Amino acid sequence: MKWIIGLGNPGTAYQHNRHNVGFMVMDRAAEQWGISVTQHKFKAVMGEGHVKGEKVYVLKPMTYMNLSGESMRAFMDFYKASLEDLIIVYDDMDTPFGQIRLRYQGSAGGHNGIKSIIAHAGTQSFNRIRVGVSRPTPGYSIVDYVLADFTKEETKTLPDVVQRAVEALEFSLENNFDKTMAKYNV
Repeated sequence: MKWIIGLGNPGTAYQHNRHNVGFMVMDRAAEQWGISVTQHKFKAVMGEGHVKGEKVYVLKPMTYMNLSGESMRAFMDFYKASLEDLIIVYDDMDTPFGQIRLRYQGSAGGHNGIKSIIAHAGTQSFNRIRVGVSRPTPGYSIVDYVLADFTKEETKTLPDVVQRAVEALEFSLENNFDKTMAKYNV
């Protein structure tokens, strides 16, 4: 069993924000894998299916970003799920827009959703796909930046970035995360 959590904020007001790229990846993965993400459980909207012979759960926490760990913990406790089988997908300002970076441990780096995941997991060691949103220009509010929609220019290439993250997720279902990092951290 694998479980994948995309981080974001619920509601149409946030739908196209940089902070919601984790939700965008979950939506695209679920569509590609034929998984209906409609169950309301664990403070999340979720779906389950089989991909590449692996049972896969896709979750989008509905707790708002800063409380994402509550949803993760509820799922983990109910299914006795292993952190080794978890992948978190989220926006990252330290990764240039258009790139993804995979890691299996590290600090939250100022990301409140990851802070919550770490607090509820009790560790910084879990697989993650960071989708680059770049940093704002100096003087621009970080909160305003991540809660803003992608620019028109970024929106043109965003589907390719999201698809690359989905490809990394799919590859990880048949390969260990080290091999996935080696292939997708270019």
